[in-house]
Amino acid sequence: MNIKCNLPRILGERRMKISDLSRLTGVHRNILTRIYNESANRVDLDVIVAICAGLSIQVGELYEVVEED
Repeated sequence: MNIKCNLPRILGERRMKISDLSRLTGVHRNILTRIYNESANRVDLDVIVAICAGLSIQVGELYEVVEED
């Protein structure tokens, strides 16, 4: 099983850029880029909380567990 990040889809639906989310949440753009590209090995809980609060979503909307192909 893997964890999939839905940030690209969410930002696309809202026509937002990573820089917009960075300004909204105060989270550094480089951190958001790693999350967006799913290259982050770890994500601090305060970053997840900031993203979810900024986008008015739940953690389950941002991340989901998927079966491996």
